[in-house]
Amino acid sequence: MFMWYIILILLIVSTGICLIYLSNRLTKFGIINKLARSSVKRCKLLSLTIVIFVFAAIAATINLMNAVVCLLHFSVLWLLSDLLFAAIQCVRKKTFKHYYAGWTAVIATLAALTTGWYLNHHVWMTAYEITTEKNIKKLRIAMFADSHIGTTFSGAGFAHHIQKIQQQKPDIVLVAGDFVDDGTTRREMEEACRILGSLQAPYGIYFAFGNHDKGYHNPAIRGFTAQELITELQKNNVRILQDETELIDNAFYIIGRKDSSEVLRGDSRVNMKELVSELDKSKFVIVIDHQPNDYQNQAAAETDLVLSGHTHGGQLWPLNKVGEWIGANDKTYGLEKRNKTNFIVTSGLSDWAIKFKTGTKSEFVIIDITPQKTAAEI
Repeated sequence: MFMWYIILILLIVSTGICLIYLSNRLTKFGIINKLARSSVKRCKLLSLTIVIFVFAAIAATINLMNAVVCLLHFSVLWLLSDLLFAAIQCVRKKTFKHYYAGWTAVIATLAALTTGWYLNHHVWMTAYEITTEKNIKKLRIAMFADSHIGTTFSGAGFAHHIQKIQQQKPDIVLVAGDFVDDGTTRREMEEACRILGSLQAPYGIYFAFGNHDKGYHNPAIRGFTAQELITELQKNNVRILQDETELIDNAFYIIGRKDSSEVLRGDSRVNMKELVSELDKSKFVIVIDHQPNDYQNQAAAETDLVLSGHTHGGQLWPLNKVGEWIGANDKTYGLEKRNKTNFIVTSGLSDWAIKFKTGTKSEFVIIDITPQKTAAEI
């Protein structure tokens, strides 16, 4: 938690530096100089006013966090553009008549943010195939996380995504946390639970909590408690697992973890070794754990597949792997195998507060588990 406070402070400082940097860059545009009547003081003041106005407009239209995201993208791409054109100018040994670096930075940033908005608000399917030596029938898993209901889509939008998942004819559906958000209303929560419960899968729907599902604030703010969310999910035939294990069809296990944020709430988590101690290791073991930060213990427990979300796939370039850099996450996105354990982290159906995905895209995941053919079968 201390590390996140440091990141917050760095973010505030970076925002101030970026505001000053961009206002300084704007002074290089000829049109700004004309408007300022070639006065250096007026030019700097006008540039700073424009940058602050645009920043405030984005903050008022979307929110402050997204204004900071836009500001950081502008600054990083502008810096890269300046460096690029400085190198070109050095090679050609002649200065440019106009400030092409600035125009390139503006166009590149607008293109990046527009693309990021699209990648966040549209949902793709990502497919994986995992083979196993264990005796299990072919199994198709549909998994999603981080729907954060109400942030980028309403009930109708969620229904559309659920319909796309249904079209893949999954055998089982696994929800890896952050189904709702701190800003989700009670009406949105109830509607989303009904839509989720409409999914048809032979082995049903299983749910593990994320760090936002139980809410960080007073339940009165969003209008429902964690228990009321549980009640609504169960009413719609969604099976909730909190450090619990369920054997399905006498063929494979589902282990649903309590989220690691529970420790901060004063609760505790059962360790992986204890969770698997009485399991039949000849059967396939699937773990749903919202945050991908327990890989060492999960691999040591010889689980077969661990499914997570939380990272939003490293949502923003160039900070995609900041969670790994600070040790908060073991992986940011995709499939990785450690020893006998397969780990998959999804970028999620939606996001928490940031409306752009410039480093990934929104998705749900389809995983086909297939038994490895024996030498006799080959």
